[in-house]
Amino acid sequence: MKLIPCASAVQDSSAAVSGGCCAQVKKIGQNPRCLCAVLLSNMAKAAGVKPEIAITIPKRCNLSDRPIGYKCGAYTLP
Repeated sequence: MKLIPCASAVQDSSAAVSGGCCAQVKKIGQNPRCLCAVLLSNMAKAAGVKPEIAITIPKRCNLSDRPIGYKCGAYTLP
């Protein structure tokens, strides 16, 4: 549950993304397949994660090394 700091940011595109959230996304995002698996997991769905919003977090964190265009299910990393 290392992504708990992202709880509000994965449900609301206008919510601020905390530094703790960005740090965890940066760490997990080094393996985009892993981040995608977390994003689309049943646990994330049960927690109220909205994939169409969650996929925007790396961009909202200004992560310059994010894999732009990476496909995660029906979603594409901006």
